[in-house]
Amino acid sequence: MTETMKAVRVHEHGDFDVLRIEDLTVPNVAAGQVRIRVAYAAINHLDTWVRRGVPGHEFPLPITPGCDFSGVIESIGEGVNNCVVGDRVAVAPGYNSTPSAQVASGNHNLARDYGIYGETCDGGNAELAVVNAENIIHVPDSFHLREAAAFPLTYLTAWHMLVERCKIQPGDKVLVHAAGSGVSVAATQIAKLHGADVMVTAGSDEKCDKGIENGADHAENYRTGDWMAAAKEFTAKAGLDIIVDHVGADTLPQGVWALAKGGRLVTCGVTSGAEMKLNFAPIFFKSLSILGSTMGGLGEMHQVAKLVFDRKLCPIIDSEFAMRDVQDAHRKVSERDVFGKVLIKID
Repeated sequence: MTETMKAVRVHEHGDFDVLRIEDLTVPNVAAGQVRIRVAYAAINHLDTWVRRGVPGHEFPLPITPGCDFSGVIESIGEGVNNCVVGDRVAVAPGYNSTPSAQVASGNHNLARDYGIYGETCDGGNAELAVVNAENIIHVPDSFHLREAAAFPLTYLTAWHMLVERCKIQPGDKVLVHAAGSGVSVAATQIAKLHGADVMVTAGSDEKCDKGIENGADHAENYRTGDWMAAAKEFTAKAGLDIIVDHVGADTLPQGVWALAKGGRLVTCGVTSGAEMKLNFAPIFFKSLSILGSTMGGLGEMHQVAKLVFDRKLCPIIDSEFAMRDVQDAHRKVSERDVFGKVLIKID
């Protein structure tokens, strides 16, 4: 008799109702792979794009979403020697299928075959998930699997943006937009860990207060205040050294004017729109850098994981839903009524 499992599936792009729970055959474990009994999965904006679709980009439908997840290893493929059945684990969300110069140099995310679980192949919104053994992150017994599902993608993304792309330094003046998003929560903590002064923006006073609790030195409500004026005051008119922007059209064109000479604006997304008018004059007059950033290498992932497990970086969980309520979880993320991560408990 064929073994089956429950999984969230997307067969066509659309609204929340395209997220369906189905019975699937339990996936086989190939050489170099492990199968995980999933405990928790986190919802990222990437999951909402997989559901909605992205113009010009093809997802391999039908697909099981979920790029962040944790659980317990229940089966191991041939040749795997870095884990055993029963290990508590999280998953590095980015993977490669073939060797390459980029992989060998640690720049896994720059390789042509780079993929992400839940986007390029089936992910963790299922009772069981198969991943490459090299993507395993061992979770200490003292660390809850809820938190272990809440950090890999966003903390890796924010780390790569600030540390690798922007070369953050102590004393840098850093602006982080959208304080409540997963990447921004992580970016605020990482910037403070490196000795920077941090200002955040948010769309409510409540989120501004939570941004301060998360370590920011100043928070500005962009709905009721002027974040450009606040940034000028925050830097004593010297300008910002770094802007972390995944908002896009609503903030990025203004951001180039708020940067100091030699400033860096790093972006990993454009939730308010990708097409925008941008004045290039301040870019060359002030020797600015506009940097794109997507994910990071496995070496960076393990650096981040150690800091998280040592409680030097602390994922924030906003709320938790049962797998049967995955549509409600997506709705909450899409309404931006969150501060930190929304989790799915896999029943």
